[in-house]
Parts: sequence; C-alpha cells; structure tokens
Amino acid sequence: MAARGLTAQRPAAGRARRAPGRLPSPRTAIIAAVAYIVAIIFILPYVEMVITALRPQGELLGRDYLPHHFNWSTFTNMWGSGYGLTSSVLISLEIAGGATLLVMVVALPAAYYTARRRFRGRLAFLLLVLATQILQPTVLIVGIYKEYLNFNLENISPVWSLIVVNAAFNLAFSIWILNAYIGSIPVELEEAAMVDGQSRLGAMFKITIPIAMPGIVTSLIFTFIAAWNEFITALTLTTNPNQYPLTVRLDSFRGAYEVDWQHLFGVSVVATIPVIILFALIEGRVVGGLTAGSIK
Repeated sequence: MAARGLTAQRPAAGRARRAPGRLPSPRTAIIAAVAYIVAIIFILPYVEMVITALRPQGELLGRDYLPHHFNWSTFTNMWGSGYGLTSSVLISLEIAGGATLLVMVVALPAAYYTARRRFRGRLAFLLLVLATQILQPTVLIVGIYKEYLNFNLENISPVWSLIVVNAAFNLAFSIWILNAYIGSIPVELEEAAMVDGQSRLGAMFKITIPIAMPGIVTSLIFTFIAAWNEFITALTLTTNPNQYPLTVRLDSFRGAYEVDWQHLFGVSVVATIPVIILFALIEGRVVGGLTAGSIK
C-alpha cells in the first residue's frame, strides 16, 4: 500500500513541476520594457555604422534605411596596404595597453599607501593628484609638444611618448578610485593574514588586491578606453602616416572636400571591437573579486 501511495504521488509531483510559471508583475514588465528600449537606443548607432559601411557609394544619399545591395568589399579592402589599418590597430593596442600597465604599476602602490597610512600631507597629496584632472589634454597640448621637442623625442617612436602622456592623464582617477576601494577593506583582514605568517606584501597581494578587484577592473577599463580613444595628443605627436594610431587613421578618411563614409564607418566598427572584447573578458572578475580575498 505504501508503494502504491508513493507511485500515486510521483505523477502529481511531476505535474506540479511542469506547471507554468506565473506571469511577471506589471512593475517588472514595465522595467523590462524600458530596459529593452534603452538598450535599443544605445545599439542603434552601432547598427547605423555597420549599415553605412556596407552601403554602396551610389546609395549614400538614399532614403531607404537598408541599402538595396550590400558592399562587403569595404570590410575586406580596408585592411590593404593602402589604408594602413593593421598597423594603426597594433599601435593603438600598444599605446592603450602600455598606458594601462603603467597606470596600474604606479597607481596601485600609491593608492594602497595613502589608504593604509595616515601621514602628514596625505589629504594635500590626494587633492593635488585630483587637481591634475582639471586641465584637459587640449589645454596642455602646447606644453606637451614643447617638452616633446625639448627631449628630442621626435627621433624616437611617438608610441612611448603617447604611453607616458596617456598614463599621466589617467593616473589621478585610478589613484582615487583605488584609494576608495582599498580604504573600504577592513585592515583586520590583513592583520589576520600576517598573524598566519604572511608579510605585509603577501597580505596585500593575497587579501587586499583580490577584494579590491572591482576597483582595479574599473580603473583598468577607464584607462584603456581613454587611451584607446585619445585623439588630440596623438594627432599632434605623430607626423609619420606609418605611425598613426587608430583615432588619427580615422581622421585621414575625412578630406577637405569629400569624406570616405564607407571606410570611415567601417574602421569605426573595427575600433569598437577591442573594447567589447575587454568588457567580455573582465566583466566576470568584478563579482569574483568581491569575495575572492576574504573566503580564506
């Protein structure tokens, strides 16, 4: 009898599991609809870039949103030797990656020390660092170019100069955001690690840095994107077309009397790909860094 009772209960349980879920509440449906609308608004410019890059020359002024014929040759011939796109992408990666690495090497120790030590002049130092964000590259471009000539850097690859300049522009933001993240981490976690035999440096690398990973990732993304998109300094310091970064290469498609819209938008699409890949690779580390250092 007990076996038959269990057998009779199993179909009922199965039917309960297969029961359809409840419809979302009106509030949830409205929030989801607004989120989709906002996402579509942000995606539309990228869709327009792709469509314009694929639009034939004769249909650039047409009223139809989609072209009658797709010109796929834009995405193939722009990698040819006449456009220099491959070298520009590599140069931009060198500049953005080098500036990001340099910022991390300098900002992380500075932020850790200012967050853990209450030395005299600490607030003045942080305010001085923040004050450097007031002046934009466009305002400083004359002085930057003067120093560029004084140190005779025009005979060296401008990539190194652009790495240093972009790192200097983004260093203040990284120090402040990392200082805030590290300052919010209880110092008792490091003290407990040192009681277990870790050194101060070991406690920083095994405890503090994993917990501060959201701040590190934010600083990394901000620095990389800012260096990747920088234009004024790159335009000023690079005079050889073979050394153009991607932003300056984009400007070369805009002439005095005509604009090569297909290649301009095609290269713009290519310029967004590294940033998308960076977000895809790092996004998962933001949540993981919240607890990775304190689980032990």
